[in-house]
Amino acid sequence: MIDPFASWLTFEILNITADSHMGLSIHFFVYETVKIMLMLIAMTHVMSLFRHYLPIEKMQVYLSSRHFFGLDYFLASTFGAITPFCSCSSIPLFIGFLQARIPLGLTFAFLTTSPLVNEVAIVIFLSAFGWKITLLYTLAGMTIGMLSGFVLSKMNLENEIDTKIFAEAKKPCCCKCKKDTQNIFKQISNEAFSITKKIMPFVILGIAIGAGIHGYVPDGYFENSLSGNNIFSVPIAVILAVPLYANASSVIPIVQALISKGVALGTALAFMMAIVGISLPEALILKRVMSWKLLGRFFGIVTIGIIIIGYLFNFLSFTAFFSGA
Repeated sequence: MIDPFASWLTFEILNITADSHMGLSIHFFVYETVKIMLMLIAMTHVMSLFRHYLPIEKMQVYLSSRHFFGLDYFLASTFGAITPFCSCSSIPLFIGFLQARIPLGLTFAFLTTSPLVNEVAIVIFLSAFGWKITLLYTLAGMTIGMLSGFVLSKMNLENEIDTKIFAEAKKPCCCKCKKDTQNIFKQISNEAFSITKKIMPFVILGIAIGAGIHGYVPDGYFENSLSGNNIFSVPIAVILAVPLYANASSVIPIVQALISKGVALGTALAFMMAIVGISLPEALILKRVMSWKLLGRFFGIVTIGIIIIGYLFNFLSFTAFFSGA
């Protein structure tokens, strides 16, 4: 249904030749924009409903209770997956978790997962790559979060946090506020559309860049340097990504276009994960609340995790695992 609309608008209304560079780019842009926007509206409503009954204050209370019999890292990573969309917006919550005296490892599990996995990324991944890659990416992002948090918790780095943040600590609110059930759906819908409006400009920008790559970059252009055959392609992609900064919603359409032009799947995903998870702006913000020692170990562990995931996806892409994804 969306594809015929994109074709009608591009080739009939705009009268652009179908096999031209501009035709390929415009069709890609219209198709991806409409598809992602519709999916995003639906998913943000579902996740807004979920967050309505599990607000941030309750998350802090749950994690600080520490009675989960080994599931606390999974819960922290899950909370990261249902909250903010980029690393810099999740940092205030990360600081709030520290102020609530939640264990350091759990706070880093949250901080690592939050920008990598969220409803926006899941929606765009589904539209671009199918359910298999989306499921594996979600599991990979949460696994990196859980393992990085667990490893950091064993390094006894609590003293590397700036104690000034604890002076401003506020006790999490665990009161049961009376809800007006008649306004619940309206509140949820308002939040969902608000998120969509904030995210869509970045999504559209990413789709526009991806459309340009899709229409104008020759097939196989990146094949020599960033294909899965180049053993150094994954760390090269990670290094190139660190100075950049964007959220997953704007990067995934670009990643999709890069893959179509010869970049290996795992290499492209490692590039995206490094942009959203270990960017230089994130490091500068985190340095305000922790030492270089802790910051370096956090970035080092997450970088190793991303590189491993990149190689794993490259390996799987050479098998029949993703066929029909």
